Amino acid sequence: MAEEEHLYMLKQGAGIWNRWRAECSTVVPDLSGADLRRTNLREANLSEANLVGTDLSGANAEAANLSAGRLSKANLSVANLSGASLPWADLFGGDFDWANLSKADLFGVDLQGANLRGAILTGANLGGGNLSRAIVSSADLREADLNGADLTGADLNGADLSRAIVGWTKFSDVDLTGVEGLDTLRHLGPSTIGIDTICRSGGRISEVFLRGCGVPDVAIRYMRYLTGGPIWTYSCFISYSSQDQVFAERLHADLQSRGLRCWFTRKDVPIGELIRARMDEGQRTRDKLLVVLSADSMGSTWAELEIKSALEKEAKEKRLVLHPLCLDDALKGSDEDWAARLRRERMVADFRGWADDAAYQRAVNRLIRDLGAEQI
Repeated sequence: MAEEEHLYMLKQGAGIWNRWRAECSTVVPDLSGADLRRTNLREANLSEANLVGTDLSGANAEAANLSAGRLSKANLSVANLSGASLPWADLFGGDFDWANLSKADLFGVDLQGANLRGAILTGANLGGGNLSRAIVSSADLREADLNGADLTGADLNGADLSRAIVGWTKFSDVDLTGVEGLDTLRHLGPSTIGIDTICRSGGRISEVFLRGCGVPDVAIRYMRYLTGGPIWTYSCFISYSSQDQVFAERLHADLQSRGLRCWFTRKDVPIGELIRARMDEGQRTRDKLLVVLSADSMGSTWAELEIKSALEKEAKEKRLVLHPLCLDDALKGSDEDWAARLRRERMVADFRGWADDAAYQRAVNRLIRDLGAEQI
């Protein structure tokens, strides 16, 4: 909560405020949560001030000193901070919607999750700043300094980076397709381009930009293969017994090589573990479940739990989840209710002859066809 004395001194104007700060240099101003909408703070010394949650919307803080200030969750929408000094300020989660920050010094600031939509940041110094998960859509970053900045997961749609300075900048987990001016960036050194960024951008990233970031030509050429094949919008998970690991590893490698996102793990659950909880946790992380059924797995508790959990998910989400695979005749000879249901209602992938390469390849092709049926 703001100190009333501090608020009173600030409202006397920047001249009186700055003299008070010089005379009381050990006092850390507390203006947290205050209503400072449309207040004239031009050239005010607010360094190290506590402005957490303060409403500064529409305020004029041109050339103000906010260095090392605490402004997390503050509202600075449509505020004028042109030429302001904010190095090392905590701006976590702040709202700078359409604010003017042109030529502002934002070196090393924490802007994680902040809203910079439409903000004017032309010529601003954002070097070393943390803008991860920030909303920077439609922002004007022309000639801004982004050297060493972290843009991981930021929303850059419509942002203009024309002639901005980069180097050791993190472009991880971002979609670059809507960014303007990438070819005009000035590269002081290499930058990080994540595979997640390549995928989110659909491979449609300027080669001029990629070379400037230090990506070698061979990687640029192969980048097309990361996004040029069939797009599988789901993940699949292979569930199997440790006795069937050789088969599971072979199937996993083949599905991965065909462009499917695929994971696998053995299901020998340790004694005493909460089996049902573990099944439910795994079920939330996959779209398709491939259960390898054999004499070994059919005798395990996990197989029944996995299958029943998958069937419950199908009923709830009204889509196909479970794909059973048999390695022998154990499913055919089982008198369990769930096994009878599978025989009656499902097309079970037949891998009984998987040791024969030709038979195995035919079964894999049929499985991939079945997995992709819902994609069409």
